[in-house]
Amino acid sequence: MAKYVAAIDQGTTSTRCMIFNHAGASVAVDQMEHEQIYPKPGWVEHDPMEIWARTQDVIKGALRKANITHKDIAAVGITNQRETTVVWDKNTGKPLHNAVVWMDTRNGKLVADLTEKLGGQDALRPKTGLPLATYFSGLKVKWLLENVPAVREAAEAGNALFGNIDTWVIWNLTGGVHGGVHVTDVTNASRTMLMNLETLDWDPELCAALSVPMSMLPTIKSSSEIYGYTLPDGPFGGRLPVAGDLGDQQAATVGQACFSPGEAKNTYGTGCFMIMNTGTEIVPSNNGLLSIVCYKFGNQPAVYGLEGSIAITGALVQWLRDNLKLIDSAPEVEKLAATVDDNGGIYFVPAFSGLYAPYWRDDARGAIVGMTRYVNRGHFARATLEATAYQTREVLDAMNADSGVDLTALKVDGGMVMNEMLMEFQSDVLDVPVIRPKVAETTALGAAYAAGLAVGFWKNTDEMRANWGEDKRWNPDPDSNASTELYRMWKKAVTRTFDWVE
Repeated sequence: MAKYVAAIDQGTTSTRCMIFNHAGASVAVDQMEHEQIYPKPGWVEHDPMEIWARTQDVIKGALRKANITHKDIAAVGITNQRETTVVWDKNTGKPLHNAVVWMDTRNGKLVADLTEKLGGQDALRPKTGLPLATYFSGLKVKWLLENVPAVREAAEAGNALFGNIDTWVIWNLTGGVHGGVHVTDVTNASRTMLMNLETLDWDPELCAALSVPMSMLPTIKSSSEIYGYTLPDGPFGGRLPVAGDLGDQQAATVGQACFSPGEAKNTYGTGCFMIMNTGTEIVPSNNGLLSIVCYKFGNQPAVYGLEGSIAITGALVQWLRDNLKLIDSAPEVEKLAATVDDNGGIYFVPAFSGLYAPYWRDDARGAIVGMTRYVNRGHFARATLEATAYQTREVLDAMNADSGVDLTALKVDGGMVMNEMLMEFQSDVLDVPVIRPKVAETTALGAAYAAGLAVGFWKNTDEMRANWGEDKRWNPDPDSNASTELYRMWKKAVTRTFDWVE
């Protein structure tokens, strides 16, 4: 009997394969980075063929590290960077353009024109739960159709297939041009601006509004069911059910066992994403949040949520490393920040791709305010970490206002939660406890749960919840002024970033 479930976690900067046992513990992981392509200011691309190659490599690497074969695996789950948009030719299997990454802002003018035409940024929110913004993949497809002749021609000929990265990976895993299944799940589909949140299907009116041919679109499935099977000559070396699919942030919500209304998690990765489970009812936001599908398991009703999306958090640390060369590796930022007692009066607002929740300002650009001759490298590092905590507070305030429920604790996960200084400051800024689970990489775990649930490896969500365990808790310092005076100064700094792009 199979003892494990495999999860492919295809993220913004890297791809990993993790192998989990029934207790939800990782027994092996293999990970590889891929190239970040910046053709122009505001443009961010990935090579889909490189991502598929890396996916195959990490699958083989994880199996090798675990010393197992496909016979030991019950099912495969997929989780992915959401909104990152791929269009490829169904006959050749080749991308018609590089993938346009979720944080890419090249479609800014298109979004502005569409916003004016449709009557405001929230014109499509009643159906989609989303504001018109550069973020969402349907608007990226529209840009590709209007600006890349090869995409337009293939679409007109009925040969173009569209998907977020989950769709691209599943299509290739299940055969590609030799019968690959063209599917997505409700969580990924809910990030396109083309799916109706209530019907959980592509909406002809939305597709028409964005001028996206429905022939390009994958079939929408639940987050937990068998979509197809891997090929015997594929990277797993055998036939396995591909049975779980969740956008990365929804996957982390499942991995954190946030199965009850009011439970919330915050994932600290390239960006930062907070999700609160709102149950089987759609909760509209009046405070700049997104109404989303959290997950849908098989034939059970969809579970919805509120999400606050922040574009740049961990990516700001990478920027210090790669662009400014202030540090040699990301973990060094904590050591450098610890060389000073405070931020030296500076606030770093990383609006590199505009500001997402709760502002949704495409015209904003990054700013460092409060600079004096006193400021040194340590203050830069400290302000970089604090920016993540302040942005999270803004989202939490909006979530409390929309839900009417004051969060009493925040479950956290992702790569940055190993930064002790950040987690303590986060608790101070929020004025609530911050809790890190034993398995911090809950995104991959959530994908494994979805896949395992579909094939009976886990019987129900109670089994998954029983696997969750607390690793560490940070409580707010009663003497800290982070939630009051420092946060007030941050809000002032944010206003300096507006109206930079005409």
